[in-house]
Amino acid sequence: MRSEFLPFSRPTIEDDEINEVVDSLKSGWITTGPKVKRFEEAFRAYVGASYAVPLSSATAGLHLTLLALKLAEGDEIITTPMTFASTVSMIVLCGAKPVLVDIEPGTLNIDAAKIRAKITPRTKAIIPVHFAGLACDMDPIFALAREFGLTVIEDAAHAAGTEYKGRKIGTFDSVSIFSFHPNKNITTGEGGMVCTPDEALAEEISLLKFHGMSREAWKRFAASGTPNYDILLPGFKYNMMDIQAAIGLHQLPKLDGFIEKRRAIAEYYNGAFADVAELALPAAAPYAQRHAWHLYTPLVRVEKLTIDRDTFMAELKHLNIGTGLHYKAIHHHAWYRENMPVPAGSLPNADYASDRILSLPLFPTMTMDDARDVVEAVKTVIARSRK
Repeated sequence: MRSEFLPFSRPTIEDDEINEVVDSLKSGWITTGPKVKRFEEAFRAYVGASYAVPLSSATAGLHLTLLALKLAEGDEIITTPMTFASTVSMIVLCGAKPVLVDIEPGTLNIDAAKIRAKITPRTKAIIPVHFAGLACDMDPIFALAREFGLTVIEDAAHAAGTEYKGRKIGTFDSVSIFSFHPNKNITTGEGGMVCTPDEALAEEISLLKFHGMSREAWKRFAASGTPNYDILLPGFKYNMMDIQAAIGLHQLPKLDGFIEKRRAIAEYYNGAFADVAELALPAAAPYAQRHAWHLYTPLVRVEKLTIDRDTFMAELKHLNIGTGLHYKAIHHHAWYRENMPVPAGSLPNADYASDRILSLPLFPTMTMDDARDVVEAVKTVIARSRK
């Protein structure tokens, strides 16, 4: 057994990130300033997006994008039940109704073949979530959007660096929203980015992110600026800070290397667990794609064991192996069970995955010895608990 606890995730912060943050603190630009603009431009160029808007979180990006749709009561947004709460919570808080479509059993992405049946005259948008960094099958989703006049909002919180058929997520005719939370493939501490080809949308989100103000603060207070400003519409306080962007400026050039390290560990897991009947491993997509491997999420086939998933995770913790839970399906959470119940058995693949999924350790500074410890611990728990 390991002598030290191995967390399921850990951000890779090195001296260049630290030095850049210190430089920000010494510069006087602590909140939104020139480094935010530099990070915005660098991320836009990396993705290949037409426009990019930096924000305090991906949740803020979802909120402002949905507000820009000018939703009315009774409008519907189609999405997946296997996602973090923010995806669905923002739909509810913007006054719309989330409509859940079941997932593919292998990839855990939304099943594009099942979306058409959920489209109604009130449907306004589709929010696919690129689960764990694997791109959803976007061609049929875009085809439906064109047919029914719908907006596609890609929840790309897991998908910095993900590609679909040779193109990075963030370059399509949609809105793509990225997260830079500490457990993501790159981090700014907290933070997010909205990428879009729509200039008007980018401008509206830019206004909404900082009180509807006509001039960004750093431009107003710079030597060449003027303190005067106007409020063009009611807005929020969702701006990214230079302290955050300072981290991102050095994380972004490392992203492809981080993904390669994640991929190597994920492939090791796949090989080591290939003959373990008690695990269902993440499935590969049948289309060309580049998996960012934000998460490694096998399903524990509890029907073959004497313990449930939560006990399985507790047993791994006793062996000094950390895990995550990504995710319990949204309709299994108390508020949604009580306020937006779905018919029993209507989302069978999500129900199955929700009771069995866990996230094993996966981050760039893991060593192969760490990965071998994870495999040994998982196999130990299975051997103790096998029926």
